[in-house]
Amino acid sequence: DPEMVKRIMETETEQMMGRHESVKKLFDDLAGFGPAFGMIGTLIGLVLMLVNIEDKSAIGPGMSAALITTLYGAILANWLCIPIATKLSIRSADEVLMKLIMIEGTLSIQSGDNPRLVKDKLIAYLEPSQREAISSEVGD
Repeated sequence: DPEMVKRIMETETEQMMGRHESVKKLFDDLAGFGPAFGMIGTLIGLVLMLVNIEDKSAIGPGMSAALITTLYGAILANWLCIPIATKLSIRSADEVLMKLIMIEGTLSIQSGDNPRLVKDKLIAYLEPSQREAISSEVGD
């Protein structure tokens, strides 16, 4: 039954999207927590530095240790977590597109559509440059 096949494949796609979103959310959350934890580390470092305020030679090293935690938080967010979350989002969108193409192709083949019509239906999902490449490879 074409409707059952479609429902099964759409359910599989929805579940996949949910899994992808939960992992992406983890990295989005870590990206938000990184700078906050960096600031907390800075505040703790400043408090520890101010404990020894009488010793002027301890202020410089204490201040640098306090501020480095802000740098670590920014690095965690901007050089690690945000790029990973962005890459996961792009890969998820690509995989969802592939699943949609598979659903359309499966249903078209199952309904007995002409192979040229199946090809035209499927390349409609692609970018124009990809369409041209496939059309030149397969022929019209």
